[in-house]
Amino acid sequence: MGGREACGPARSATFRRVLSMGAHRRPILFVSYAESGLLNPLLVLAEELSRRGVEDLWFATDEKARDQIESASADSELQFASLGDTVSQMSAVTWDDETYAEVTQRSRFKAHRAVIRHSFAPETRVEKYRALEKAVEEIQPALMVIESMCQFGYELAITKGIPFVLGVPFLPSNVLTSHVPFAKSYTPSGFPVPHSGLPGKMSLAQRVENELFRVRTLGMFMTKEIREIVEEDNRVRGELGISPEARQMMARIDHAEQVLCYSVAELDYPFPMHEKVRLVGTLVPPLPQAPDDEGLSDWLTEQKSVVFMGFGTITRLTREQVASLVEVARRLEGEGHQVLWKLPSEQQHLLPPAEELPANLRIESWVPSQLDVLAHPNVKVFFTHAGGNGYHEGLYFGKPLVVRPLWVDCDDQAVRGQDFGVSLTVDRPETVDTDDVLDKITRVLNESSFTERAEYYAGLLKAAGGRTAAADLLLGLPVLAND
Repeated sequence: MGGREACGPARSATFRRVLSMGAHRRPILFVSYAESGLLNPLLVLAEELSRRGVEDLWFATDEKARDQIESASADSELQFASLGDTVSQMSAVTWDDETYAEVTQRSRFKAHRAVIRHSFAPETRVEKYRALEKAVEEIQPALMVIESMCQFGYELAITKGIPFVLGVPFLPSNVLTSHVPFAKSYTPSGFPVPHSGLPGKMSLAQRVENELFRVRTLGMFMTKEIREIVEEDNRVRGELGISPEARQMMARIDHAEQVLCYSVAELDYPFPMHEKVRLVGTLVPPLPQAPDDEGLSDWLTEQKSVVFMGFGTITRLTREQVASLVEVARRLEGEGHQVLWKLPSEQQHLLPPAEELPANLRIESWVPSQLDVLAHPNVKVFFTHAGGNGYHEGLYFGKPLVVRPLWVDCDDQAVRGQDFGVSLTVDRPETVDTDDVLDKITRVLNESSFTERAEYYAGLLKAAGGRTAAADLLLGLPVLAND
């Protein structure tokens, strides 16, 4: 399966043992890309099943996540099935600077188009599909739980006739709305197209923009460049024997047993919810997730008000943007606020000399648990890129947001956050204007309505049940019932 040998003597013995159990087995196989924003929620769910002692749990993903998966076992073993090395086209973390600039540009359609152009690489699915096919032959899963972006995962499940549940770390409309006209869609006509960043209530100009977004997406697939890729995609599908039923745009919804969405209806614009969708709220593990955090929790406890800045694993800041954020922290010091900034070590060379940093700024290359930080009562505001996980995690803990949207779904979360009164979005994300960012953070800190609304949605997200509800739904499926 690539990388370290996933089926050495010990693992082969495991396969022989479980296969000998025959019809009484009910293996559950989780499948995801190894990007943390996609993998982590599924891993929380897998850990919950392990905590309940559910047997025969497997997790298939890229080799780089092996240690993370294998260390997640609790009362039963969570076993790892390697899908080989990470494919660079499918991992935003590995994109070069030119590609990163294209997919994060402020023209929402051009960014949307760039993501499709750079990630629509049919040949990259071949190795993953075959590695997963081999794992499925050995494990014989009764159920697969597949992250919604993992195309090769749900294609294989549909082709092989394996019952599967789709896991969605985005707003429900993200997977229920078509990007092109005349295609099946489970939201009403005129609903904001995913990645458009348009509001639920649109002006005439915005309605036109929304429809053009669909038309331009369709037009993109009629260009010579994309037509050639589509032809290659058809060839790859034929080579792999992928079922025609798996090729439909809404196949992942139509063929799923259930769609587990880690949100609540109130955080999306209203529409009749699809009958398969189960809204379970944010998937959060038992806390503290990292009790040994080298004094970070103690530091948070010593403060009165902390602004937490964390922009995910994909964001790449420039020297000018870093300088602007340092100045924001300096000005917040005069108002009595501390700033905790999760800034990756590879970007810390962009900082000014240590002696020039404000005393209220604490910089960490990594925090042991972002969830533990957000759960702390002294953290008052989350300054975030508003990816699907960060957006829902911040609100789960009742933290109002200031948003610097990065790409694709971030703009969709940002506009809903503003409409629902839980966040403000910076005016110029590409420059990170000091005055603008400071104004947004100060307003969210000082206007109590933002915290009150965030705490309201926290109640809804927690009431949805999270990992407990998601695990109950999985275990209640007929395919896992005992004979």
